[in-house]
Amino acid sequence: MTGVSPSRLDDQQLMKELATIHRTRHDTLLYGSNDALRVHNERMAQLEGEYLRRNPRRLVSAGRTREGARERVCGETAPGPVDRMAT
Repeated sequence: MTGVSPSRLDDQQLMKELATIHRTRHDTLLYGSNDALRVHNERMAQLEGEYLRRNPRRLVSAGRTREGARERVCGETAPGPVDRMAT
C-alpha cells in the first residue's frame, strides 16, 4: 500500500488526503501511466471507504440522487449542501 493507512489518519488528515487525491484525479487519468492510475484508484477507494465508514449518516443532497436528478430541469445543476441550507 502507498501512504499511511486511512484508518490511522485523523479526520482532518483524511479530509486533506481526499481533497488532494480528488484534485489530482483528472491529470492522473489523462497523463498517468496505467500503473499510476491503478495505484491512484486503489488509494482513492481506500480513502473514500474510510470516509464512508466514519460518516455513515453523512448529509446527502436530494439533487445528487437518481430521483433528484430526474426531477431537475435539463441544464440545471444539482444543489449542494450549502445551497440547500440557504433555502
